[in-house]
Parts: sequence; structure tokens; C-alpha cells
Amino acid sequence: MANTRDGLAAARARGRNGGRRPKLNADQVVLAQQLYDAGAHTVQQITDIFSVPRTTVYGHLDNATRQAPRRATVADRAGRHAAGLSCRAIIAVGGW
Repeated sequence: MANTRDGLAAARARGRNGGRRPKLNADQVVLAQQLYDAGAHTVQQITDIFSVPRTTVYGHLDNATRQAPRRATVADRAGRHAAGLSCRAIIAVGGW
């Protein structure tokens, strides 16, 4: 344990930090955010531009501008059933 800590401390002194290198540099992150905010490009198109997975792009987008997919609540489902829609009809319109 002590040798590991000593080795990590020596590496930090040489300017080395542990961890994986980011797939996108700072300029690419800014550009991806601008493309997303403009609404002209989908996330899939942005991933194609930078040749990275969608999860990488989503991880770098600002949380404030990202829209999470809306999930149906129990009240929504109960309302649809009360309206007389069958489960099959609800699924057909993308409700569940």
C-alpha cells in the first residue's frame, strides 16, 4: 500500500495524473454543445461528427439544456384506463 501511494505521488510530481483520457477535448465539447443548442443537429448526428458513442455526448452536454425523456406516471396510466383505452391501444400510441 505504501509503495503504491509513493508511486502515485511520484507520478503526480512528474505531472502525470491517473485516469482515462477524454474522448472529446474542450473545443469539441463547446462545439457539440453549440450544435445541440442550435437544434440543427440531433445527438446521433453529433456523435457521427465526432465518432463517439451517444453516451459520451450526453455526458458532456449541459444538464440544463438536456431534455430527459418523459416517463408515464401511474396517474397517466390510470387516466388512460379510465378513458376506456385498452392496454394494447395504449402501447400502440407509445404510452408505455
